[in-house]
Amino acid sequence: MPKVRPVTMLVSYYPKEGKERTLLSLLKKQWPTLNRMGLVSEMPQTIWRASDKRTGRRYLVELFQWKDSRASGRAHRMPEVMAIWNPMTAVLESMQLARVEPLATRGAPRRRSKPRA
Repeated sequence: MPKVRPVTMLVSYYPKEGKERTLLSLLKKQWPTLNRMGLVSEMPQTIWRASDKRTGRRYLVELFQWKDSRASGRAHRMPEVMAIWNPMTAVLESMQLARVEPLATRGAPRRRSKPRA
């Protein structure tokens, strides 16, 4: 049996003028709904507010994991998910979906132990 691998997504959401608060509210509902439907991994959703250093444009960035490569397709057929995604579309100027895979992980620096006397 093939191993089921989660799919890590990094999504940038560019809200229409004055719609950031509405978008954030929808994003906060999204992961619990996807989780209830069995579509995401146990890794919790993380949402950041970002701003373009050059233009000052603000947007939201979300990191989460689909349970597997088919979960996104299943989500599009679920009324509970579409009840969040349809209103989200109305407040977005654009959205960038990126499937990401780690190439390297840097851990916290190790503390050096003091030599025993």
